[in-house]
Amino acid sequence: MSGEGSWRSVAAVAGWQTAASLCYYSIFAATGFVREAFDLSAALVGVFLTAALVGYTVALFPSGAAVDALGEKRVMLVGLAGLAVAAVGVSFAPSYALLLLAGAALGSAYSTAMPASNRGVVASAPAGRENLAMGLKQVGVTAGSGAASLVVTGVAAVAAWQAGFWVIAALAGGYALGFLVLYDGSDGSGTVAPPDLSGLGANRAYVLLVLAGFFVGASIFTTLGYVILYVEDVVGGSVAAGGVVLALAQVTGSLGRVGAGGLADRLGGARGAATVALAQVGVAVGLFTLLALGVDSLPVAVALFAGIGVSVLGATGVFYSCMSDLVEIDDIGAATAGGQTAVNVGGIVAPPAFGLLADSAGYAAGWSLLAGCALLAALLLAGVRRRT
Repeated sequence: MSGEGSWRSVAAVAGWQTAASLCYYSIFAATGFVREAFDLSAALVGVFLTAALVGYTVALFPSGAAVDALGEKRVMLVGLAGLAVAAVGVSFAPSYALLLLAGAALGSAYSTAMPASNRGVVASAPAGRENLAMGLKQVGVTAGSGAASLVVTGVAAVAAWQAGFWVIAALAGGYALGFLVLYDGSDGSGTVAPPDLSGLGANRAYVLLVLAGFFVGASIFTTLGYVILYVEDVVGGSVAAGGVVLALAQVTGSLGRVGAGGLADRLGGARGAATVALAQVGVAVGLFTLLALGVDSLPVAVALFAGIGVSVLGATGVFYSCMSDLVEIDDIGAATAGGQTAVNVGGIVAPPAFGLLADSAGYAAGWSLLAGCALLAALLLAGVRRRT
């Protein structure tokens, strides 16, 4: 591909990632409405988010195998259609039990996102600009999530909160039709096979990166899941104000991903990506610690969550570009599935634990938990850097 053509393909993949994340992260934006509609505690809200992550995680390795075998384009089209349908399913859930099932279905459809989009970026990026391309693609995650928070809370201000999910599903379906024309895709091996976990397991830097992913995921998913509730319960803001804070964190996360990718390209290779990710996660340790010390002002909360966006939310682009540098292109689907599984398991475990701490000991204890998670991620990323 030419450089121009490559950037067009990167843009098409980034747009797909935005549409997919718009669907998946709609549930994070709806936590306040879900809590009220189903009369839930903070811990049970965390269980709902966990159900979506369980569905996401269970389907990751099958999705990664499908991407490596069939190429990314077909998997991405099926995945986006499934996300649109599942988003509508969440809005129609009549009970908490069925809400959990709908969330799990949404997560399962989203499992196509990272293996497919990462392969698409690696196949499309101009030489020497892989970290920037990955950062731009990962902006789709924060852009989609930020847009979801505005759509869900904005539509809820003038109509039923469920209508926001219908708008999101319509947008995703429309982009799927455009993506069919815009993106050519790369060929797969043609054979669906279990991933070679033994080969990946022998790569010590990859293993350390996967372990770091567990603590990064714990930090990211818990922060996203509790921003709105924290602003409402502790800072004294409205649900709408919480939605704006969440959206701002996603905007700064987007800026962090692009800036981190450009810096990692200058440093070069997996070591450069690991160095930038280490610095970002290190900053997050301090920001989570400040939250644990107590915030009683909306402007201060806005500043801290904006910083968390630049730091830990902004680190995923270089996390995945580092991972792509550590493995062969034919193994990217499986390698991404392994890394994303670790990220998701962190997201499965941490939100309910944070919710229990918030209910029993207060939010300060929960933010202390995330400060510890970020610190462990930083130590593991330092190990990755030493081995690259």
